[in-house]
Amino acid sequence: MEKIKIITDSTVDLPKDLLKELDIEVLPVLINFGEESYLDGVEIELPEVFERIENGDVFPTTAQITPNRFVEVYKKYLDEGYKVLSIIMSSGMSGTYQSACLAKQMLETEDVYIVDSQTITSGLGLLVIKAAKLRDSGMPVSEIAEEIEDLKSHINSSLSFESLDNLVRGGRLPKAVSVVTGILGIRLILEVRDGVMALKDKVRGNKKAAKKIISDIEKFKPRKDLPVILINLDSDEIYTVLRDYLEENNIEYLEVPIGCSVGIHSGNKAVGFFFASEK
Repeated sequence: MEKIKIITDSTVDLPKDLLKELDIEVLPVLINFGEESYLDGVEIELPEVFERIENGDVFPTTAQITPNRFVEVYKKYLDEGYKVLSIIMSSGMSGTYQSACLAKQMLETEDVYIVDSQTITSGLGLLVIKAAKLRDSGMPVSEIAEEIEDLKSHINSSLSFESLDNLVRGGRLPKAVSVVTGILGIRLILEVRDGVMALKDKVRGNKKAAKKIISDIEKFKPRKDLPVILINLDSDEIYTVLRDYLEENNIEYLEVPIGCSVGIHSGNKAVGFFFASEK
């Protein structure tokens, strides 16, 4: 059986104990406050990021993982006889995927397989969980990469944000999309589509927002081999409805923490689902 190491980046947003259990190597994105830089989830956590934003620090930015960092980690595992599967946040949101590909070219190896997830946060997390299950089943790395390439087109997301200001400031959404928020209680439902954040629907009020998010699960039917992932950043009213729906319908789910690199753009009061659909 091949020795396979799965490598991803810190936008994966899975619990640290689960990542350890799955034996996943996570490379942290850099969080920059002006001239100060911190490793996401290693040197800084999201509550501190929010606190610094509220206290008037410069708005933080994120920086892609460099090719040299990938070279260092790839070489470490290649030298130990591993084949590497690297599943990376969407190339539409970061240059990190390009860094991973450049590192492979620099090493001149065919033993590194790189997947552009075309998603982020818990969508990426679902791909990583599935890859770990396939690895543990004894599947060769080349076939795992093919399975993940197929699965990524089945990742669904439905997310509600109280404010889109951070997404606009961070360049993840055009300013025009955010104008309607706050008007007459309008809530925008977003998704990750074709590798970028996109507007999915407009509804009025939290109850309709929760209903719309749930409607996607009822329409597309989550796969049984992967959990629905529930993300929540202090959005209690919608979160409670979503959680109760999952529990009442006996749908396996996993609540996950949001890391700095994603939380910077989402801001507070964000909630929603990621799941792999049967269709």
